[in-house]
Amino acid sequence: MSVRSAAPEPETAPNGERPARVETVQTSGDFGPEAYRLVVTGDAIRIESSTPAGEFYARQTLAQFQAAGEPLPEVDIRDEPRFAYRGLMLDVARHFHPVETVEAVIRHAAALKLNALHLHLSDDQGWRLALRSHPELAEHGSGTAVGGDAGGFYTRDDYARIVATAAAHHMIVVPEIDLPGHTHAIGLSHPELLADPAPSPHLDGPLPPKDQPYTGVGVGFSSLRADGPGLEQFLREVLGEVAELTPGPYLHVGGDEALGTDPDDYRAMIRLATGIVTETGKTPVTWHEAGAAGLPRGTIGQYWGFRDGSADDSRDHAAKALAFAENGGAVILSPADAIYLDMKPHEDSPLGLTWANGATSVERSYDWDPATVIPGLADDAIAGVEACLWSETIRTLADIEAMILPRIGSAAEAGWSRPAGTEEREWESFRRRMPGC
Repeated sequence: MSVRSAAPEPETAPNGERPARVETVQTSGDFGPEAYRLVVTGDAIRIESSTPAGEFYARQTLAQFQAAGEPLPEVDIRDEPRFAYRGLMLDVARHFHPVETVEAVIRHAAALKLNALHLHLSDDQGWRLALRSHPELAEHGSGTAVGGDAGGFYTRDDYARIVATAAAHHMIVVPEIDLPGHTHAIGLSHPELLADPAPSPHLDGPLPPKDQPYTGVGVGFSSLRADGPGLEQFLREVLGEVAELTPGPYLHVGGDEALGTDPDDYRAMIRLATGIVTETGKTPVTWHEAGAAGLPRGTIGQYWGFRDGSADDSRDHAAKALAFAENGGAVILSPADAIYLDMKPHEDSPLGLTWANGATSVERSYDWDPATVIPGLADDAIAGVEACLWSETIRTLADIEAMILPRIGSAAEAGWSRPAGTEEREWESFRRRMPGC
């Protein structure tokens, strides 16, 4: 069974020629949910797929050919992703980015066949989503950003617009409410839930006062209180509303860098949060630190250690990530020294940081393979790949584009294409194909 259509194309191609008419065929054949076949012969173009997503990705491949400004080559491509989850994380907490900027990021990501937008919606510097159940969070926690820059938040309608734009580009939104650390902004409206600031090796200067907005970049000093009055009800209301607003399958609850939190309290709070997410019908996602906390079976872990998980500086991180697979879940790979896109692309870059083994060149961002990061992690336990852009130094769309392009292509190719070193995934080929390399 198949459905055919001939979609209208732009009147001129980049090379000035009139483009061929595209025939699309949706078939119930042996195509996976994101797979497609693209056939170009002469002035005829045919796309076969079993889903609209497959057709969409075929059109992205066609657009990449057309962007070269040369006549279309005759090709017969059958293509599908290596991993189901291919994401980009945007931190809107440290610096707020308006809806229009997020939509531009979605377009960049979708053009490279990424299918998940992870929004980091809360952190010490800001709470960025208005909730009916707790409007005070945005009212008190969104007024500023790193360096004292302007803050901001998304209304429920704003968030719905982001979700809709993502869906139109075959992307899901993965919201993150970071718990139990990175919670200073929550304490501005709920001081009863926040522990006193704790010393952290990553904090310069004095401990931040609980009752004042935090505009620095240090981490690890804030935490919720496991015995905070009303904590469980608060989390049920907040996480329940975020789940209600989000049609996608995942809800991220952080779990990282709670350095001053008592280990037993940490386990209790992250278990509580992930259990609540499970009750909403979503799959919980946490950063890899929570791997040893005894979370609900099937919880997804996100690894932010380095590319070589067997090295001394990553072995503990890798072991915690592996625990998610052993618990019936899977792992999203975000190796910081490869696809943390907030790392400087070169040493003299005016934007970015260098803590992940210095500047990350485009070649280094490409030079890794998901199957080799964590020893013992099977391919079928890898949910996928996600590039991350933290926003300590990122204020504008121009800043975002300067940092993600072209390195986002490295993450996209790691998530979609065959393993590194195969014909489909070689650095010299990527360098020729990716603008800006």
